[in-house]
Amino acid sequence: MNMTGDWSAMLYTASTWVLPVLLAITFHEAAHGFVALRFGDDTALREGRVTLNPLKHVDPFGTVLLPALLIMLRSPFLFGYAKPVPVNFARLRHPRLDMVWVALAGPVMNILLAIVSALLFYGVAWMPPRPAQWAAENLVHSIQLNAVLCVFNMLPLPPLDGGRVAVGLLPNFLAFPLARLEPYGMPILLLLLFVLPFAGSQIGLDLNIVGKLIAGPTNALIQLVLQLTGQGS
Repeated sequence: MNMTGDWSAMLYTASTWVLPVLLAITFHEAAHGFVALRFGDDTALREGRVTLNPLKHVDPFGTVLLPALLIMLRSPFLFGYAKPVPVNFARLRHPRLDMVWVALAGPVMNILLAIVSALLFYGVAWMPPRPAQWAAENLVHSIQLNAVLCVFNMLPLPPLDGGRVAVGLLPNFLAFPLARLEPYGMPILLLLLFVLPFAGSQIGLDLNIVGKLIAGPTNALIQLVLQLTGQGS
């Protein structure tokens, strides 16, 4: 076994994910802060989160250790998260409606980043071969990652963005019970993302529910981005 070669390959792979991950989570979280400020809540501004400085948004475990572990384990999916931007919805001018716009800002930013990444492919052909390969892999990962983040975050479960959009748009008799799920949202997600698939693998069942839910929409979004930028076949 060539351990040096294995480590070299893993480091190279990691290097093609670092920039896409940092840019995706930084712009996603900053977008929430910018839009919240636009609609009247300066909580994120006062805490230094209305910024494109990635160090303000990085969560040591969720942004660095967890994705790195999944890469080293050759996981079929990459998952991570940043520190959520603090938003005081009560300070928004129209709390329920403005909450929808604040929540949508992150996924919309991910779509824009995917489009920019696809457009940057036109410059790869002008680069020397080795840097071109590395740049191309970064751009491919950026498109994939931003599409996954957009679709995943639009799942209708608080505290994900889709959950907050649903709470803002649904009638009260549906919105209120959904909003009360927010403290339990992250444990539910971790159960669906890790515990169920692992348990299923032990008994020979495919219980990757989240993967099945987001795979189709993610592929459709990637194809749409490629078509819009003239990169589709």
